[in-house]
Amino acid sequence: MLVESVVKRTLGLKCWRVKRVTGSVEGFVVEIVPRRLSRPRCSVCGRKRTGYDTLTARTWRHVACWGIPVAIRYARRRVKCKRCGVKVEAMPWSMGKSQLTLPLIIVLATFAKMLSWEEVSRLFGVGWNTVKAAVANAVEHGMANRDTAEVIAIGVDELSRRKGHVYVTNVYDLMEKRLLWTGEGRGKDVLERFFSEWGKERIERIMCICCDMWDPYVEVIKERAKDAVLVFDKFHIVQHLSKAVDQVRREEAHALKEKNPELLKDTRYIWLKNPWNLTPKQRERLGYLERLNLRTNRAYLLKETFRQFWNYTTPGWAGKYLKKWFWWATHSRLKPMRDFAWMLRDHEENILTYFKIKLDNAATEGMNRKAKVVSQRAYGYRTFETFKLALYHALGKLPMPEFTHKFL
Repeated sequence: MLVESVVKRTLGLKCWRVKRVTGSVEGFVVEIVPRRLSRPRCSVCGRKRTGYDTLTARTWRHVACWGIPVAIRYARRRVKCKRCGVKVEAMPWSMGKSQLTLPLIIVLATFAKMLSWEEVSRLFGVGWNTVKAAVANAVEHGMANRDTAEVIAIGVDELSRRKGHVYVTNVYDLMEKRLLWTGEGRGKDVLERFFSEWGKERIERIMCICCDMWDPYVEVIKERAKDAVLVFDKFHIVQHLSKAVDQVRREEAHALKEKNPELLKDTRYIWLKNPWNLTPKQRERLGYLERLNLRTNRAYLLKETFRQFWNYTTPGWAGKYLKKWFWWATHSRLKPMRDFAWMLRDHEENILTYFKIKLDNAATEGMNRKAKVVSQRAYGYRTFETFKLALYHALGKLPMPEFTHKFL
């Protein structure tokens, strides 16, 4: 089979033909011309129109053939469209103003989901910016063609992008487990941008929103999504409780520093782990510490009794138990546990909605871990815009451009 035939079949040429293929092992240049009497299509509406003029020849980088670089060269025609005006014709191998052919965009973007962009650039012998451009084109197409009509439950959480308290706010679709939106920072204005960009029509379709008890998020959600049910994430509540227990341990360890510094040394995870996950050695040490009437042990017992709260199935019974536990915590003479109890009291209404809608941010936490893997795979990204591209590409489940021939 001639190279001309291979190019014709893989590029899906119908209204064009391959005029010639020139070059050597250093690279092929495929010159394409329109077929005689063929009418160009408008790149906006897709209708066949009369030709207007012909632009100077342009070159696109194509998928390498047997490791040999391939370039496509073609002089684009412009059409005079009654609806759209004077526009460049539609070409099956071209996507927007990209200097890469659509097949090469698909190939590079597909590998960029699995490998770092630096590795993809070395694998295909292209520049890092070329890989970034391919990902940007794939993300642009995916964002324009993704279906968000069925988004009814979203999760909101922040992610640390790098050291120095540099955060991004991510909004996930909890049903499809995909990234919907990401913004730089974690303040009130960031989530405001999401709701502004999401639009009133799509906001009205959202039935429930899950997030942690971060006040800026809560204020915006209650203001912009009044009809949605707000559910505070179970795992963040447990995380706050664990931090309170650990704070009691640290305070007590500091108080015992002079009298018995070894008593609470290396016991942090004994108090924080689930009892059934303790090793025999940890279980034995816990049994010894429980007999000493430590402040940390009182905090630990409060943590374990709070576990019963999640076993209730109705908001009424859960609310009654929460009031009982609140009394225990506020009379424990342990300030961190008291502060945690008052935090629950302040957010009680939205905590109890969990028993109406069993929704949590487990999927969000899982996708946040994947987002960190995306960042670590590239040893971090210098700019937020590049990181955003990588996140949308890896976690957005965006539809990829379709082509007549599969190169992978």
